[in-house]
Amino acid sequence: MDIPQLLRHVDHTILSPCATWEQVKTACDQALAHNTATVCIPPRYVKRAADYVGSRLKLCTVVGFPNGYSTPEVKVFETEDAIRNGADEIDMVVNLGLVKDGDWEGVVSEIKAVKASCKGRILKVIVEACLLTREEKINMCRVVSMSGADFLKTSTGFSTGGATLTDAALFRQQLAPGVRLKAAGGIKTLEQAQSFLDAGADRIGASGLLDCL
Repeated sequence: MDIPQLLRHVDHTILSPCATWEQVKTACDQALAHNTATVCIPPRYVKRAADYVGSRLKLCTVVGFPNGYSTPEVKVFETEDAIRNGADEIDMVVNLGLVKDGDWEGVVSEIKAVKASCKGRILKVIVEACLLTREEKINMCRVVSMSGADFLKTSTGFSTGGATLTDAALFRQQLAPGVRLKAAGGIKTLEQAQSFLDAGADRIGASGLLDCL
């Protein structure tokens, strides 16, 4: 295992509702020290983190998190606010009610609106795989592939389950070639992270991997 190479695929994450600025600052320092892909932090801290890290580290934050049922207009506003504050990447929770209704037009319309508001930044669409049927997972791959989003992300880490290797393999098989995959939720060891990369993930979302070093 090439650990430095693995860590370049990691979004080092701190999304606890109780996260303090000192904890976020520590996460930024850890991400910088280990050259992770990004640090993923609550929206409230994006501007302060951007001022702190400058151009040394890419910042990721979340939109519609963790439930995804805010209106498209609210998600667009959150995205624009995050971009103004210095976010480089946006992880947006899909509207699961629309998914369960089979309103695929509504789902893709929302994703497209958020992608437009990203102004060229990376958009990851969180589908919360643990709540979806296999058919819904396949349909979400189709929708994300046609939406212009950059990544499908498996999980928030705040629901009933996280990433699974079975889902990662299914998503990689069903996604269009240009759409990347982020596995997140419950990935606690470097070995687990490597297994998801081997299964087709391009990015790993995890809060504790750097503690393994």
